[in-house]
Amino acid sequence: MNRKEVKLKRMLQYFVDATVEIINEEGLENVTARKIADRAGYTGSTIYNYFEELSHLVYFASMRFVNEYMQDLPNYLAKSDSYLEKYLLSWECFCKHSFHNPKIYHAIFISDLGKKPKEVLEHYFSIYSSELLGFPEEIKPLLYNPDLVSRSREMLEMAKKESDIDEQMIEEANEMAVLIWEGMMTTLLNRRRDMDIQEGIQKTMLYIRNSMKILER
Repeated sequence: MNRKEVKLKRMLQYFVDATVEIINEEGLENVTARKIADRAGYTGSTIYNYFEELSHLVYFASMRFVNEYMQDLPNYLAKSDSYLEKYLLSWECFCKHSFHNPKIYHAIFISDLGKKPKEVLEHYFSIYSSELLGFPEEIKPLLYNPDLVSRSREMLEMAKKESDIDEQMIEEANEMAVLIWEGMMTTLLNRRRDMDIQEGIQKTMLYIRNSMKILER
C-alpha cells in the first residue's frame, strides 16, 4: 500500500469511526454530516472529498455492525450438506441478525445509495479487504454482494448440481424469498404490527420455506 492509499484509508477511517460512534450513542437516524465532521475534527465539506454522498459514509459505518452476522453465517451453513437446505439456513441466519438490527440492515440492503450498491460495496472491501479473509469461497458471494436477489440466488445455483431444478423456478422462488424478507423487515422497522423479533423470524422462514415448494413442480 503506497502513501496515497494509506492516507486515503486513514481519512476514511476518521469519518467511519465518527459515524459508528454517533450510531452507537444516538442511533442511525440521528447521523448528520455536521455531527460526523465535528467529531472527526474536520469541516462538513471535507466529507464529500472522500464520499460522494452521506449515505455512502453511513453504509461504510453500517458494515461495522454486520460482523457478527458474517461470523455466524458459516456456523449455520455447516448444519447441512444440502445446498437447498443451506439456502434456507442462510436466510435463517440473515433474518436473525437483520431483524435484531433493522435500521442497520435497511441502510445496507434497502435504502437508496444514489448509485449502484455493488460499486459502494466494492469500494468498501477495497479498503477493508482483510474482512473477507478466512471465509470459505461458497460464502463470499453472500458477503460481497449487496443485491439480495443475486446474492441469495448463488446458493440455489449450487443446488442445481444436486437435483434437476428449473431455472425459471429458481428465479421465481428466490425473488419471492427476497420480497418476503423485505416485507417483514418493513413491518418490524415501522412497528405496524404487534410482533416480536422471534415471531418475525419464524413467520418469515415459514413463508420462505413454503415459497421453495415451487421448486418441486
